[in-house]
Amino acid sequence: MTETPHDRIERLWTDVYGTDHPEKRAELLDLLEERRENVAYTPDETDWYQTGVVYSLYVDLFADDFDGLVEKLDYLEDLGVTVVWLLPVLESPMVDQGFDVSDFTRVREELGGNDAFLEFVEAAHDRGIKVVFDVPINHSSDQHRWFQNARQSQSAEYRDYYIWNDDTDRYEEARLLLKGVSDSNWTENEPTDDYYFHRFYDVQPDLNYENPDVLLEMLRILTRWRVQGVDGFRLDAAPFLWKREGTNCENLPETHAILKLFRAAFEYVAEGTVMIAEANLEPDDVVEYFGDGDECHVAYNFPLMPTFFLALAENDPTYVTDELASLESLDVPASAQWFTFLRVHDELTLEFVSPAERQLLNDAYLEDERWSFREGEGISGRLYNLLDEDPDRVLLAYSMLFSVEGTPIVYYGDEVGMENDEAFHAEMNERLGYDDSRYLHRGPFDEDRKRAAMTEEGSDAHAIWTGLGEMIETRTDNPDLFTATPTYRAENGVFVSTRETAGRRLSIYNNVTPEPRTVDGVELDGFDYAWVLE
Repeated sequence: MTETPHDRIERLWTDVYGTDHPEKRAELLDLLEERRENVAYTPDETDWYQTGVVYSLYVDLFADDFDGLVEKLDYLEDLGVTVVWLLPVLESPMVDQGFDVSDFTRVREELGGNDAFLEFVEAAHDRGIKVVFDVPINHSSDQHRWFQNARQSQSAEYRDYYIWNDDTDRYEEARLLLKGVSDSNWTENEPTDDYYFHRFYDVQPDLNYENPDVLLEMLRILTRWRVQGVDGFRLDAAPFLWKREGTNCENLPETHAILKLFRAAFEYVAEGTVMIAEANLEPDDVVEYFGDGDECHVAYNFPLMPTFFLALAENDPTYVTDELASLESLDVPASAQWFTFLRVHDELTLEFVSPAERQLLNDAYLEDERWSFREGEGISGRLYNLLDEDPDRVLLAYSMLFSVEGTPIVYYGDEVGMENDEAFHAEMNERLGYDDSRYLHRGPFDEDRKRAAMTEEGSDAHAIWTGLGEMIETRTDNPDLFTATPTYRAENGVFVSTRETAGRRLSIYNNVTPEPRTVDGVELDGFDYAWVLE
């Protein structure tokens, strides 16, 4: 018999909670039925995440607020953006730039609140631009009303929304994710004389998904945002949802079952809702978040990202082709998609490269010790700074990005060659009391660079804007080619990607050496690229 949506949700609930809490399961089904009846928007294409270009931004730093972001839709449309990924916009004390959420139901008032946000969503949809935003489903802020209640008494109403212990001798195998920033996964809570568990900052207590009320609350919140028009959610810290003693508390079966339940719930409410897994893991673990096409629609291709920088540092394209060959051996469902990137709001992560490669990357790109993150396991900084403020190398890096399979991400300001913001870095570290190098590349959008990109033909900003715009235009104008699976090769220091469909072919040549190269009759200068469309 074919499994009905109701049957699937009930089965997944049982995978997480067994036969316990039947009243909670019934409450979930009633909630989803109500949401389904109130959906006002469904995208024309439900696989929209497999094409186009994503633009990632902080609303306040890019446009002040949502009214300002509406005004900047012309700019995004001119660049060729089809998906806007909003970094945290929900209510927050902003200790971790919004990833510490104090109210999952409210957009921050300084951004315009819920009404301004929903007006932006409608304006973006009018231009064919999809909107996704960050939700840290693993934790809340310690200022959230749940935690404020939970920390006061061991019998508090929301006590079981979080994880507590009499000492710090629990989950000892859980690794420190912010080495050099936070030195323990446990923080003392004086009112109850015990400790609460957290995987990130001490102001971000982990939620306790063993309590079904937590899962119900999160689905109540997210499906409400979907009914109001949000196209998808970047599920921050997805691998850490379930904890079990004797494990590293990552990638556990219950975590995957919860995410599958999220997807089943979204699909029941409305088609075209996309779940994006933020899982900075080894490739074999990352693809598990696709499930069998029944878990997350999208995963970030973290393992590929450092290979672009290795190729440029060592003038050797096999770093990229070897990683791509490894990824091709993985079982990725046809409905799934990688989101690919050079830089985003986090660091150039070196966590999963070899020790020798980590040293190589630090030697090549750690120009200033202040750029170091997680004690050598990451490098902060704007793409323009990491690539020696060389527009040719920036464009070559983007050409490599567009050469590989996946939907590319442009991080705000990289399209005009924004630089590290030393003043913002110093201000934020002083204000928050943490030494977090990532604020170097999280500063306000540089309007001067934007003006230079539009008007100063000899400027680096103009060169990057123009070259990247041409790549995006070619991708947008040839969706059949960019949904075709590429073939890759490394030849004579050149990374070559070829796509073919219906008698048409696009070959992209990327010379990662400083010397001129010729491949297939295509002549390239040092650190040069060429797109050949036939």
